Parts: sequence; structure tokens; C-alpha cells
Amino acid sequence: MKLQNFHVEVAEWSREDQRTALLDLRYTVFVQEQGVPEARERDGLDVDCWHVLARDEAGQPIGCGRLTPARKIGRMAVLPTWRGQGVGVALLRELIGRARTQGLPEVALDAQVSALGFYEREGFIAYGDEFEDAGLPHRSMRLSLPADSIDDAPARDIGALPATTRSETAAARLQLLGEARHRLAIYMPQLGNDSYASMEELAELRRIATSGRSAQIRILLHDPEAALRNDHRLITLAQRLPSMIQIRMPVEEADLTYASAYLLNDLGGYLFLPEAGRAQGRAARHDRAAHAPLQQHFNEVWERAERAGMLQTLDI
Repeated sequence: MKLQNFHVEVAEWSREDQRTALLDLRYTVFVQEQGVPEARERDGLDVDCWHVLARDEAGQPIGCGRLTPARKIGRMAVLPTWRGQGVGVALLRELIGRARTQGLPEVALDAQVSALGFYEREGFIAYGDEFEDAGLPHRSMRLSLPADSIDDAPARDIGALPATTRSETAAARLQLLGEARHRLAIYMPQLGNDSYASMEELAELRRIATSGRSAQIRILLHDPEAALRNDHRLITLAQRLPSMIQIRMPVEEADLTYASAYLLNDLGGYLFLPEAGRAQGRAARHDRAAHAPLQQHFNEVWERAERAGMLQTLDI
């Protein structure tokens, strides 16, 4: 039984297709359904915000949200047919995770009064008087994100790893590889020579691939031919161990627009980079709650992807 039949991804405002998806969702929910003036809905802040987008199994947009430079979460919108199925919670937690990655002490939002309970269940606290915004009653809310609080269990219990610089990300990646037993899932839109190419990383990958009958390393690449042309060491290793290291390439348009990268091991450890080209994300050694939706996304894309046959060239 599936845990969920959608996934959440980072949306880049600079990309026309993703920008259109965000605006269409917000128009449907805020303008058409709630009667918010379109000029009010488009406030000019989007270009500087960090956006998330939820898609269904067919790749269709179903929900969105954003985090502004002023530490405010907003434009939370989920299509009516998808409400009550965990989409809003997944979007909200992704935005909170981004705020934690940035080291923000708290995040705030202006909640419609009808949604107060939803945000309170995620730890937000309402303050101040009720006010009207675009004709709808609202209240201000905030969520504290203390770095050293006794109640801040996730940073302590999940084995959180720093991943805000290139060196930290490389260290987190190597640690997760070193702790893996028999299985890995790697999603990389582009495989650069600064990832999975060091002698230490390759040694761990070889160890996992040869760890026994249950060994399996699955890799999704948007452009495996580019990695082959660049003579990436991981490709060479995969060619030598083709039954244990399998590479597929997504072919559906919705999958090819996915801009994030991640590594998942078989102990619940993960490294997630919202923007694959930037070495800034989040990681943990054992966080099943964050690991599960990424694993599900990987499995779904893997089933739709095609075998990268052009990489199986060595006859050894």
C-alpha cells in the first residue's frame, strides 16, 4: 500500500513551466475559489521567494507554497480534490525544513481563520487580533525554530548532518555511503565530477555493490550520455558492475523538470539538495519520515524511466 500518491519538489520561478504551474494553482484556489483580486494575489515578491510544488503521479500540479526573504510562509494552495490527503502538510514541512536549513530562528504566516487548526497541529501559535486580508479573516501565526531547545528533538534524534556548503555536503554524502549496508538510491539530474568521484566515495560504492546477493545501487540520471562523455568514474564503476549498479534515465517531461538531487541509503539516511546545482540542502543519518517520500518519488520515477543502455559498453 502506498504512503502517498504525490511528491513535493522545489520549483524555480525563473523556469516558465514551473512558474506557470504555480500561478495557475494559485489562480484556481485564491482568485476563482476564494474571490481574491488577481492583482492582490500577485504581489511582486515571487522572484525572491523559495517555492515548492506538489505533483500527482501523472506529474500534474496539485499544490504549492513559498517562503519569502522576510521569513514568511505563504501562498499555500491545494486543489479541492486533493485536500485532506496530506498534500498541505507535506508542502508546509518542506518549507519549514528550508527555513531550518537557512538557520532561521522562526517562521511566520498569515493564516485564514478557517485554517488555524491545520497550522496549530504543526506547532504554529496564533498571536494578535483577527484582521481582514483580501476580504477574508486572518490571524498572524509563528513557529519558533530554536537551535538548542530541549524540545528540538529532530536535530538530536535523526542524526542531522550539516549540508550548507560544498565541503559539508561532500562529507555528508561520504558518511551516508559509509553507513549504507546493501542498497542505495541516487537521483542526479546531472552527474558532475565533484560528486561520487573521489577515491573514498568510489570505494564505498564498490563495497556496497559487492556486499552480497541483496546488493543494489540504483541511479537516475537525466543525461547519462553527458556523464559518459565526461568519463565520470562512477559510470566506469557501473560498467564494470552492471548487475549491481543500474542506471536509468527519466523520459517523461514531468520527471525531466525535477530539479533536485538526493541520496538515500538503506538505514533511513538521506541527503537532499533542493537545487541540484547548489551544494546547499539537508541531511540526516536516520530520518525515516523525511526518507520515505523521497524513496517513494524515486521508485515511481524509476518505474517510468528507461534503461540507460548506452552506458553498458564494456565487455569484461
